[in-house]
Amino acid sequence: MHKPEDSVRTVVLVPAFNEAGSIKRVVTNITRTNPDVDVVVINDGSSDDTAQLAKEAGATVLSLPVNLGYGAALQTGYKYALMNDYDYTVQIDGDGQHDPRFIGQLITTLQDGMDVAIGSRFLDGNLGNYDNPTFRKLGMLFFRSLIYLFIKQKITDPTSGFQAMSRPVFGFFAKSNQYPSDFPDADIIILLHYAGFQVQEVPVVMYNSETGKSMHSGFKPLYYIVKMLLSIYAVMFGNEKLTKVGNAS
Repeated sequence: MHKPEDSVRTVVLVPAFNEAGSIKRVVTNITRTNPDVDVVVINDGSSDDTAQLAKEAGATVLSLPVNLGYGAALQTGYKYALMNDYDYTVQIDGDGQHDPRFIGQLITTLQDGMDVAIGSRFLDGNLGNYDNPTFRKLGMLFFRSLIYLFIKQKITDPTSGFQAMSRPVFGFFAKSNQYPSDFPDADIIILLHYAGFQVQEVPVVMYNSETGKSMHSGFKPLYYIVKMLLSIYAVMFGNEKLTKVGNAS
């Protein structure tokens, strides 16, 4: 039984590590364009004023004691969403890359029956002012091909951190022992498929990081590829049973 639209609760999760230069603007833009959502910033052991500035902008702040990584910050957010009875999560990076005006399209995709909506900067071409370095283009091409090999679905933006998830999905990840602590990308898309969830991309606008770096990137290309391949191996051959978790209550 579906909830009435006015009772559906959405929380926007913003993992952030040393994003004092952008976090206040990011939170403000989310709440200005999406007044009905709650915003939770997961402060991943920042050494600057990220937490204080996020609070000043009106966000709830969850502070991790040390820098645990992008994936660990997200999983903290999923656990918070599960415990606080949210229906949908949307994740947005704290560096200003993601345009919050597209949150509504991601949520609509979930309401239309998808389990996960991934914001793609490439689905309808490069819609925003986003300059993708050559090595990242090659890496994306490699992982697009790998994803298609495993799940026979074309994913144009396998490293997108702009995603929306239904409660069964974020509940699954909140309880998962396989969720990566560093960079959940192609491995998570493959995991979602084998767990029985449906994924759809949605065209969105993205921009280059306002601070010149991204919590979701910046790894040396070879290191990233090796780690991702190991994580995909763990997904495919790990011990955790890949099953859908129903209502994830």
